[in-house]
Amino acid sequence: MSVKSKMIKLPGWLIQLKRFMALDFDCVSHAEKLVATLGGIIGVSLVSLVSFKVSGATGAALIVPSMGASAVLLFAVPHGKLSQPWSLIGGHVISAVVGVICYQMFGDTYLSAGLAVGFAIGAMHIFKCIHPPGGATALAAIIGGPAIHSLGYSYILSPILLNTLIILIVAIVFNGFFPWRRYPAAVMMRFTDQPAKVDKYHINLVDKKAVEQAISDMDLVMDVTIEDLQRVIQLSFDHSRNQKVMLDQVKLGHFYTNGLHGTDWSVRSIIDESKSSNPKNDMVIYRVVEGQRFNTADSCTRQAFAEWAAREVFPNN
Repeated sequence: MSVKSKMIKLPGWLIQLKRFMALDFDCVSHAEKLVATLGGIIGVSLVSLVSFKVSGATGAALIVPSMGASAVLLFAVPHGKLSQPWSLIGGHVISAVVGVICYQMFGDTYLSAGLAVGFAIGAMHIFKCIHPPGGATALAAIIGGPAIHSLGYSYILSPILLNTLIILIVAIVFNGFFPWRRYPAAVMMRFTDQPAKVDKYHINLVDKKAVEQAISDMDLVMDVTIEDLQRVIQLSFDHSRNQKVMLDQVKLGHFYTNGLHGTDWSVRSIIDESKSSNPKNDMVIYRVVEGQRFNTADSCTRQAFAEWAAREVFPNN
C-alpha cells in the first residue's frame, strides 16, 4: 500500500473550515520554537526589570501589555517586516501620541477608544511603521485607568519609549546569538540570493523591482521583507525544477548555502581548490562563514560539495 493511499481523507466541511481558519502546515523546527519561547521570557522579563530600575513605576505605568504582543513579533517572527526597528519604535511612539491626544480631547469614552485605534492605524500607514501592538498602545492611553491618565504626555516617554528601546536592545542581542536569525533583517543579512551581475546560471532570478510592483498592483500590506519574499519565489522555482548546483558552478571565492533552516543552516566559501579531471581528485577547500560550524574549514571533492549546496549566495556590500 502506498503512503498516499494511507493518508486520511478529510471531510469536505473540515477542509473548508481549515481554509477559513487559515490553518497551514507547520514547517518551523522545534529548535526555532524553543528559541522563540526563550526570547519571549527573557525579553519581557528584562523590560519589566529595567523599566522598574529606571522609573520605579509599577503596574501599567511600568510596562504596557502591548509589549507582550511586540515580544511575539520580535522573537517569533524576527524576519518579519512588522517586526523591524522602525515599525517597533515608530508604531508604539506614534500610536502613544495619538492615544494621549484622543484622551485629552474626548476623555475615557467609547468614541475616543475607537478614534485612538483608528487614527493610530492611519498614522502608522502614513509613517510606514505598521506594528500591530501599536493599536493596543493607543487604546491603553484611553482605558489604562488613573495610573496611565495621570501621566499625560509623559506616557509617550515612559513607559512607551522606555519599554520599546529596552525590548529592541534585547531583541538585537538575543537574536544575534542564533546565526540563522537576522535582526534587524536588512542589516544582519550578509548574503543574498541576488548576484550583482546576472549570468547564465541566474537568468531566472526574480527582480526585486518586479516583486515590489506585484505587491503594489495587489495593494497588499505584507509582514515579510521584499528580500525574503524574493527568496521564497526563487526557492519555489528552484524546488519545482529540482535544480542542484552544477560542478562548473562550484568556483573559487564563491559562496554557497545548504538552504536548510534553523540550526542546520550554513554558508560556505570556497577558499582553495585542486582541479583534476578525475572526480575523486577534484578537491575544494572551504570555510564556513555563517551558521553551523561557523569559522571552521574542511575539504571534500567538488562533487560532494555540489551535492551539499542548494544554491549560490552573494555577499552584501
